[in-house]
Amino acid sequence: MTTTDAPAARTRLQAYAQLPDLAGRAFLPIAFVARLPFSMTTIGTLLLVTGTTGSLGTAGLATGAAALGTAVGGPLQGTLADRLGQRRVLLTIVPAQALAVVALVLAATGGAPTAVLLAAAALVGGLAAQVGPLARSRWMGLTRGRPDATSAAMGYESTADEIGFVLGPALVGVLATALSPAAAMLTAAALSLTFGLAFALHPTASAVPAPTGTRGSLPSLALRVAVPAAGMLALGAFFGGTQTAVTSFMEDAGAPGSAGIVYAVLGAGSAVTALCVVALPARWGARSRWVVCAAGLSLAASLVLAAGTLGGTGALVASLLVAGLFVGPVLVTAFSMGGSLAPDGQGATAMTLLASANVVGVALGSTVGGHLAQAAGTGHAFVVPVVAALALLAVGLSSTSRPRPDTGPSVDRGADVG
Repeated sequence: MTTTDAPAARTRLQAYAQLPDLAGRAFLPIAFVARLPFSMTTIGTLLLVTGTTGSLGTAGLATGAAALGTAVGGPLQGTLADRLGQRRVLLTIVPAQALAVVALVLAATGGAPTAVLLAAAALVGGLAAQVGPLARSRWMGLTRGRPDATSAAMGYESTADEIGFVLGPALVGVLATALSPAAAMLTAAALSLTFGLAFALHPTASAVPAPTGTRGSLPSLALRVAVPAAGMLALGAFFGGTQTAVTSFMEDAGAPGSAGIVYAVLGAGSAVTALCVVALPARWGARSRWVVCAAGLSLAASLVLAAGTLGGTGALVASLLVAGLFVGPVLVTAFSMGGSLAPDGQGATAMTLLASANVVGVALGSTVGGHLAQAAGTGHAFVVPVVAALALLAVGLSSTSRPRPDTGPSVDRGADVG
């Protein structure tokens, strides 16, 4: 960074100070806590079904059903939010998901058949409030015409997601140990009801362009955001493959309970660099930082592979920290790119499409990594993150198109993908 860039970077970092003023100081804590149940119910479902059925296989099917429900329900929720308004959709979805969580707890503790458990888990995933994507959609409206504020908002949201995906499972672990997995799931439902409804009723819901009832089709939008969606799919596979490989590694080391803590190091590095994206020079566009960071992630994933195969826990932790540094910028870039490519009035749909692609990727990476770990050993499971990182790099290199001028204003100075 040159001496000329340094003052500009400090100015762009100051954009974070604008966020509470734009959204209201209560919005940041409300939206942060409201997204925790999303990560809590995933691990909570795994622990609940494992504890009540004694079958890890059944628990894996239940978490897969929840992921499939999210992949289907997420974009549908975004589409309805764009057509009917976020507030109306959330005021229906939030209570419905709380009831679905209660139904899953009753089914699991009552010894219900597997088919019933899977149906309940799918409902929990499908009705999960898409707080992160919907919050991003609100920020797009709040920061319109302020590219530095938009970049800061996307950086903050990625950081909040990373922290949430570490804090949520940790909270479930504490509650499940102190009380029971059922208590952890019911706590998630209570948090969702309290803070999810507060998020629904917050005045920022009006920042999204008013629904007109005339929107482009979902397949058309999916085609427009295909590049960032493919990137989010690859990132999800990286997350899922890494989490599974780390879990297998720690089981081999005789400390399976530490897997979550070791994996959290990846999120720590990602959270830091996500916040720093806003300070990057304006001339460094989205495609450039995507390609550079994906290339860095590919090299770092190779280090993770080497540490997981030949090294000890310390080497694995260090390599995960390095890998995380390259994740944050790509997350911010993908969501900013998706927002710039979406036509006015379809921002929530675009954000939920990207989030759902990530969920599908996580499930895919976890499944492939789990099969490799079981069939060929832990070292082979670490190949999945490397392949996923290379796929992310390939997507970045293939992105050459730009959003057309008639699709609404570009909200990020680096939103161009060419």
